[in-house]
Amino acid sequence: MHITRVFDLLPFLKMYYPEKTIFAAKEQGKWIHYATDELIRNADEVSLGLLKLGIKKDDKIANISPNRPEWNFVDFGMMQIGAVHLPLYPTLAEADLKYILNDSGTKVVFVANEELYHKIQSVAPEVPSLQHIFSYERIPGVRHWTELKDMGDPADMVKVEEYKSQVAPDDLLTLIYTSGTTGNPKGVMLTHDNLVSNFKASNPLVPEGSHTALSFLPLSHIFERMVVYMYLSKGVTVYYAESLDTIAANLKEVKPEMFTTVPRLLEKVYDKIVATGSEQKGIKHKLFFWALNLGLKYEFYGKNGWWYEFQLKIANAIIFNKWRAALGGNVKAICSGGAALQPRLARVFWAARIPVLEGYGLTETSPVIAVNGIDKDMKGFG
Repeated sequence: MHITRVFDLLPFLKMYYPEKTIFAAKEQGKWIHYATDELIRNADEVSLGLLKLGIKKDDKIANISPNRPEWNFVDFGMMQIGAVHLPLYPTLAEADLKYILNDSGTKVVFVANEELYHKIQSVAPEVPSLQHIFSYERIPGVRHWTELKDMGDPADMVKVEEYKSQVAPDDLLTLIYTSGTTGNPKGVMLTHDNLVSNFKASNPLVPEGSHTALSFLPLSHIFERMVVYMYLSKGVTVYYAESLDTIAANLKEVKPEMFTTVPRLLEKVYDKIVATGSEQKGIKHKLFFWALNLGLKYEFYGKNGWWYEFQLKIANAIIFNKWRAALGGNVKAICSGGAALQPRLARVFWAARIPVLEGYGLTETSPVIAVNGIDKDMKGFG
């Protein structure tokens, strides 16, 4: 099936992954799973509700929330009718929030919780364009996002289809405000084609046999957002981590084949592993640091020779296997972006059979410009 607009992913999923769990998130300590039909139904209901509110093509809608399936339901719901998505960081200062909402002429805002609702409320009187606020969590006196879904009439799906038919690949999909270097935040304009071309080009980097991914980098950043679209294009189930503090526990629960990260988090993982190894006594202590020093000398494609590779195989069997277990035991690739990764970390993770793909890009390039592949036959692109 030909995908030219991001929401074309929905019929694609319906065709190729009709009963697949697409998103999962924890609610009250339990993983709640959402299959393809639930994603499509929620997106359609959001589209119908927005039309009932009078939202039209090119109207701006803001989304200020940590990662959660509702973020995606609303994302697809608004793009199906040609509305433009403004993903906002929950940590934005009120002054920046007010500027962005006014600069974009935002009409609707979705917020995650009571704290973010009050932040929006504090600037709302100074944002003339703002007409509606909905929340994902239930807050007394605030309209829950399900109320929007309930507004629509299923008989109006023909209108949604009409709106979808009027959205072209080069139409504006999203406005992403970045801090820039000086002055007020700047809105980066990205089209459907920008995102589709990027996740199609990145698609081969998803290792074969990947079924699950853990997501914890913010969807309000273009990197994770594009990657989630890429996961959908491969039928990979996206599990949203509960928080940054639960990543280690969630990795062990979900056992993903892939996840994205930033170098600082990989550094923390490495430091924690080394600290644990330092606590070992006697032969265990010696073996740990023997393996670690071996990993720090790693070179690609067997350049260190057969004796090194023989020792590395032993190290992987008795030491590095525990590293892989700490990441869930199934990781086939980690994609790191946002800053440069220290070469020593890249070496030791690759030595431990935990491939780290390093990407470079910009919000303006939606975002990937260059990234390395997993093996020499798949060099990545750039």
